[in-house]
Amino acid sequence: MVPLENLLAFTLAALVLIVIPGPSVLFTIGRALALGRIGGLLSVLGNALGLLPIIGLVALGVGGIVARSAVLFTAVKIVGALYLAYLGIQAIRHRNRAAGGADSAPAAGSAWRQLGAGFVVGVTNPKSIAFFVAVLPQFVDLDAGAVPLQMVELGLVFFALALISDGAWALAAAAARTWFGRSPKRLATLSATGGGMMIGLGGVLLLSGSTH
Repeated sequence: MVPLENLLAFTLAALVLIVIPGPSVLFTIGRALALGRIGGLLSVLGNALGLLPIIGLVALGVGGIVARSAVLFTAVKIVGALYLAYLGIQAIRHRNRAAGGADSAPAAGSAWRQLGAGFVVGVTNPKSIAFFVAVLPQFVDLDAGAVPLQMVELGLVFFALALISDGAWALAAAAARTWFGRSPKRLATLSATGGGMMIGLGGVLLLSGSTH
């Protein structure tokens, strides 16, 4: 178990990091604008689930290897950035279809696709890898033992906070989309804007270095 004081300190640090809009927030807003409330929330859930393999690998020490390997880290970054660009292009291509009526529940296959898209973005986010590798160990108490379990515990705290915060952003963006939905033309423009945000985010991640 992580000592209480360490847990509280990490929770505060994670809150500060998560509340400040970053790549996850921009991805969430872009998806909610392009897909609506349900699509946005599914993307949030998938994105958060993508953190779990990173947390597990960091706890086992593999995350550090990826973060220290320029080739592996760059490969992960490129895959994530290209996938974001692909999602953005798809949102722009299908903007008129999105304007057709939007917050209805997606079909099962579509729901799994949206969940999967969020997962791929989450698991390939180089900023998350860098954060967990650099920050998590600082809040571990070596004297308390079971270091991998302590890191998993801290990672799950981050996971829960990210899920709540990004979910709130998705709901806010979806509310704006609903308001714009009174005009199909404006909604199509908004969906295209969400796609443009994801393409831009892919470019930013490709050129940047590290956090949520």
